[in-house]
Amino acid sequence: MKIAIATYFPKDPVLPKGGVEAVSVNLVQALSQLPDLDIHVVTLDASIEVDVISRWGNATIHRLAAPAGSVLLNACGVWRTILQSYLIKLKPDLVHAHDTYGIMTQGLKLPRVFTIHGFIHGDTLLSNKKFAWLRAKIWRIIETRAWAEQPHIISISPYVRERLNGIAKGVIHDIDNPVSEDFFHIKRAEKKGIIFSAAVISPRKNTLTLVKAFARIATEFPDTSLRLAGMIVNADYGRLVKQCIQEEGLVQRVHLLGNVGISQIHGELAAASIFALVSLEENSPMGIEEAMAVGVPVVTSNRCGMPYMVSHGESGYLVNPQQVLDIASRFKTLLEDDSLRSSMGKAGCEIALRRFHPSIIVKRTWPVYLEAIKDNE
Repeated sequence: MKIAIATYFPKDPVLPKGGVEAVSVNLVQALSQLPDLDIHVVTLDASIEVDVISRWGNATIHRLAAPAGSVLLNACGVWRTILQSYLIKLKPDLVHAHDTYGIMTQGLKLPRVFTIHGFIHGDTLLSNKKFAWLRAKIWRIIETRAWAEQPHIISISPYVRERLNGIAKGVIHDIDNPVSEDFFHIKRAEKKGIIFSAAVISPRKNTLTLVKAFARIATEFPDTSLRLAGMIVNADYGRLVKQCIQEEGLVQRVHLLGNVGISQIHGELAAASIFALVSLEENSPMGIEEAMAVGVPVVTSNRCGMPYMVSHGESGYLVNPQQVLDIASRFKTLLEDDSLRSSMGKAGCEIALRRFHPSIIVKRTWPVYLEAIKDNE
């Protein structure tokens, strides 16, 4: 069977930028273990002038030259034309599109599956960029049209399914994102007091509130540190975060790591006492799945898709992302209790094995592919 996975895919698979790229790498690796499956990854790249075809493991990577510019405009225009034309020539038995690639494959006369990773209109509204409200409104129209047209949708969280209610007309399949199997084999070497977060620095990720929460416990726990892995994607917001770090006297204790590779993420999670993510909007963040797989207790937001991942009081804590004291209080509770951190970490790993292990995800995804192909016969 010939499968085309249309998605964002990193040039270096060990350096994925963002959750969609990480999921795509993990899924391709897991699918590659299946016999008699011809996997083709098709991705657009504005940094190249001619198409590049290469091999990665058992998969063929098709990197298509595409013009730079607005995702909002190009996803419905030139990028869509480039992608669909190439897929038609490739003649796969099925196309599995991810994120905005689902918008670009809308109307394609091939068996299709679409995984929704995020709500672009919601993310846009929280971006604090110019005319965000208008762009969000346009994105919502574009997204809902795509959801309604897709014959098969993979929902990575009950939160996604809820948002699709009354819009999607196709079949909705509930399947979590896969975590790389490597995370389940990381040996814990906790350095007590490290709070780790893996997310871009932006208003939506709520980094500033996380720093303020850490500042609340910094005096009581002088040996703690906050380590933030992720690029600054909003310059103005990044300056506010750095200013807060400076004003709170935390320059030596809050570390901005920038974009880091998988191997460093492994090391950070092995050493961390707590994984923290207090975003304002998320579907099913990979950082939480990875932390749970390693056995790190999680402190995360009590909204959107995050409550469906973390069991409050069992594998971590759910907090109000807009209340600094709530976040700080949960940090304090965990830092004071070694046995609690250990039990929560073990509970999280057990949940991850049942829900996020790549072998589990492939077993659930494969029947969706077969159903989509059969429906198109």
